[in-house]
Amino acid sequence: AGLEINTLAIIPLMAKKHQPRATEAATKYFLIQAASSSMILFSTSINAWHTGDWSITQPSYQTTSILLTLALTMKLALAPLHFWLPEVLQGTTLLTATIIATWQKLAPMALLLQVSQTLNPTVLMLLGILSILIGGWGGLNQTQLRKIMAFSSIAHLGWMMAVLPFSPPLTTLNLLLYLLMTLTTFLLI
Repeated sequence: AGLEINTLAIIPLMAKKHQPRATEAATKYFLIQAASSSMILFSTSINAWHTGDWSITQPSYQTTSILLTLALTMKLALAPLHFWLPEVLQGTTLLTATIIATWQKLAPMALLLQVSQTLNPTVLMLLGILSILIGGWGGLNQTQLRKIMAFSSIAHLGWMMAVLPFSPPLTTLNLLLYLLMTLTTFLLI
């Protein structure tokens, strides 16, 4: 429920500016977050069907793990499901972009840290490397600051995904440093 409350709480902030870009950003954000929440619910249902346990923190069925990984990848805007983040950040106000790039990452990362030991480490590593590459290369040709910050976010989260299978505490430290640096960067703009 925490993931959905986060999503529903930020939608009015995104649509506060009555401009087409803000409305488009809010709509894209809502659709992506709703789709990924549905995937989490679906993976929980599959897990409950096969194991009789409604807990998502112990996905024991491979399909459940894959769906959960994809859903969290979409929520966090990791490659290859990163396409929405640059456009959403560009279409919102600076304060809302700051919240999306920082606060909105906490709940999915907390869930990812809880289930990390049951997910496929090779998939996590590949998603991490892909995000690092796409985030780095995608930000090179940008001239708009919010898009640069979006690609930076994709790359930083890629580093977190690459480290996650080996050291969850290091991932947590990386997340805290990312939040601190991103907040500082956005607040100084």
